Amino acid sequence: MSLGWIALHPNSPPIRDYEEHNARAYAAAHSIEFQDVALTAPDGAVLKAWYERPPNANGDAVLLLHGVVDNRLGVYPFSKWLLDNGYTVLMPDARHHGASGGLTTYGIREVGDIRRWIDWLENKQLEKEQPTKDGPEKKPLRCVYGLGESMGGMELLESLPSEPRFCAIIAESPSASFREEAYARFGRSLHIGPWLGRTFFRPTLDAGILFVRLRYGVNFEDVKPAEAVVGSKVPILLIHGEADRNVLPYHSDIIHAMNPLSITVWKVPGAAHCGASKVAPDEFKEKALQWFANHGPAQE
Repeated sequence: MSLGWIALHPNSPPIRDYEEHNARAYAAAHSIEFQDVALTAPDGAVLKAWYERPPNANGDAVLLLHGVVDNRLGVYPFSKWLLDNGYTVLMPDARHHGASGGLTTYGIREVGDIRRWIDWLENKQLEKEQPTKDGPEKKPLRCVYGLGESMGGMELLESLPSEPRFCAIIAESPSASFREEAYARFGRSLHIGPWLGRTFFRPTLDAGILFVRLRYGVNFEDVKPAEAVVGSKVPILLIHGEADRNVLPYHSDIIHAMNPLSITVWKVPGAAHCGASKVAPDEFKEKALQWFANHGPAQE
């Protein structure tokens, strides 16, 4: 029971005043528009984000999603080189993370949040466009991309069946499913993979999933990013560290096998969980920028 409660209420650090001050100061120094954003979801959860638009905005936007027990600062470093290359960025705190409310559901409710964030980006873009001399016609966003770490990557993948507006996404260290990841976590401290969870601890996991479904109306059995990519035409780049002991690299193999035509996998030697940008920072940035550039409107 306690495992189910913890999964819904992960211990995420808040956004501290000095951290926001530093982000605002960096934006001001580089002539970047900076805005605090708040949305209220239909279930009443208030969700918070930072929006940044560079002075040389290229008409594309990137939704940056962090991992579990983190907050928007976990993906904030990516925003700097995205902004340098003309991309507008939106960095939300996931549910029950940072300054956002609600319960963490690993995509079940977050898929709807992604749709609402993209709606917000599109409306913001229309506000930014000035009327032309021939009339008030305004241009929509050219492309929306997604870059997610761990849980954020899972959520992007899960959004694909119902969110057609992504031109391409990048997911680093995503899990193939909640159940598969839970199996592996039972054996993580012993470095023995998922078999212990699939056998000895399976009744414990089943009890936790049942408790969450009955008590909170959240069915973790529905968290299946691998199944969500089936049939998707959205280009997906999966990044996984070969030294990842948190979400083992075989998760990306499972996801890739479900849609090999749309998915490319980059395995990074020596990289731990969501650690590719630390082990190979230049290559990470180059691959991400090239992935987005190669899958814009002209390639559709």
